[in-house]
Amino acid sequence: MDKLKTTIEQYGRWSELAIYIERIEAHIATDFSHALENAKALLETIAKEICKSKCIDLESSGSINNALKKAFSAIGYSGDDLVTQVSSSLANIGKQMGNLRNDIGVTSHGMTLDELKERNNKVDNFTKEFLIDSTVIVACFLIKAFENNNPRVIAVKESSIKPKLLYEENDDFNESWDISFGEFDMGDYSYTASEILYNVDYKAYETEQMAFALDTAE
Repeated sequence: MDKLKTTIEQYGRWSELAIYIERIEAHIATDFSHALENAKALLETIAKEICKSKCIDLESSGSINNALKKAFSAIGYSGDDLVTQVSSSLANIGKQMGNLRNDIGVTSHGMTLDELKERNNKVDNFTKEFLIDSTVIVACFLIKAFENNNPRVIAVKESSIKPKLLYEENDDFNESWDISFGEFDMGDYSYTASEILYNVDYKAYETEQMAFALDTAE
């Protein structure tokens, strides 16, 4: 699940998916039906969020593979291209997860005590790994494909953007700084203290220039 964790960390809007990842990892060995249920819910949540962002309606009682197909379509994969064909197959993973969950789930229908005890043995480790890895692949693909075409932009008020100081427009401060600290010779090269401060540590230059401006204004 590390790849999916990295993906949702990269794209902050998906951070709430972490709850599904935690549940999957917590139950994958002891109660795979619960892990599978959360894997299915994870894919369905991603699909619904994409469709919601693209103003695509989903039937309230619609299947997960229908939601996944619409999500793939919403991010631009429609027609006969290769990705569309593959995505249709990937979308069926959600449906099969639902079927398998119903088969091994504790609460989906009544079981005898022996059936309850052996339910996890119905799915071998290779199949478990395949299903979880498939979930990660589909989830990461959907998130990255969506984010690539729908980057989240943080609005910034124009007035809050502070313009960068121009060195040549601050002669008084530069002269004062140079009088205090002088020039520095390096072989055939010589630079004033203010030039060095401006180019090496602009933030410090900005702070000192502001302090100088306040002092001279008093």
